[in-house]
Amino acid sequence: MIKHHPSETLLKQYCDASLATSLSLAVSIHVDMCPVCQAKVAKIEASNANALFSEDTAQFEKPQTGQTELLEEFELNVLDMITSDDSIDEVYEVEPVSIKVNEHNYQLPRALTRISHSKFTQVGKLARSRIALDDGPLRSSLLHIDAGGEIPEHTHTGFEVTLLLDGEFSDEDGSYVPGDFIWQDGSHQHTPLTKDGCLCFTVVSSALHFNKGFSKLLNPIGNLIY
Repeated sequence: MIKHHPSETLLKQYCDASLATSLSLAVSIHVDMCPVCQAKVAKIEASNANALFSEDTAQFEKPQTGQTELLEEFELNVLDMITSDDSIDEVYEVEPVSIKVNEHNYQLPRALTRISHSKFTQVGKLARSRIALDDGPLRSSLLHIDAGGEIPEHTHTGFEVTLLLDGEFSDEDGSYVPGDFIWQDGSHQHTPLTKDGCLCFTVVSSALHFNKGFSKLLNPIGNLIY
């Protein structure tokens, strides 16, 4: 059962199309996997639609002298624009896309099927593939951890979103299942580890920071891992 969800603020920003592309993609994937957030998004979208149409209706209530003719002309112009547009939006069927990472096969979420990603770069039991999004300082990746792997204890110099797509992992705060949406920043530190292996979608705004023992030596390659 999914226990970790985007905040109400994130869901509202997602519905308003005001999120950065990487974050919007992460929320979209989670919503596809989570019936609870699907219901929340449907409610927010309905509320937004009601508010929008209420505003439009209010503008034309009790038209003043001369406004009736303008309103009729406006309606005719809009109708002409609609009926004269013979363009057709591209409609395509989403076909499942699978990837293979270290002998493991995974089916990508629907939102990632038409976005390219790089080859996986291997660092020990970690493998990372960068998602081809130009989103300013934000970087999105597919992160694979082999069975028995872990990421040494670290915190974050910015924020990190981890969305578990397949498999399992755990840290000091508990265990996670596919669909869990975990937001962490500089106030958190953890040591993710997996018994059976996992595939995650991650969004980071800056490098992670290792803060314990020999793992501090990994700080110069924090950007490489993520």
